[in-house]
Amino acid sequence: MDTTQMLKGLLEGCILKIIQKKTVYGYEMITLLSEYGLNMVSEGSIYPVLLKLQKLELISGEMRPSSEGPKRKYYSLTPAGKTYLQQFEKQWVIISTGVNNIIE
Repeated sequence: MDTTQMLKGLLEGCILKIIQKKTVYGYEMITLLSEYGLNMVSEGSIYPVLLKLQKLELISGEMRPSSEGPKRKYYSLTPAGKTYLQQFEKQWVIISTGVNNIIE
């Protein structure tokens, strides 16, 4: 089974949850997702999602200096992003419970 397709619909919520926990930049997001076990997420898939979330005004980006080279764009949650994340979490509980019930 192609886990990429399954993950595609969940990635936005996962990204928002990570950003809720702390302000992060793009490459750091990939590293954090990998640490949570989502190591199949690539740079090529993360940046379009971040751009989409920013266009939807669910996150905002701010350029900050980096001690390791050029400036980095750090993302934080907007009030609309917090609301969207709350809705995502409620829906996730319903869906994951149903799927787990079927699998068990």
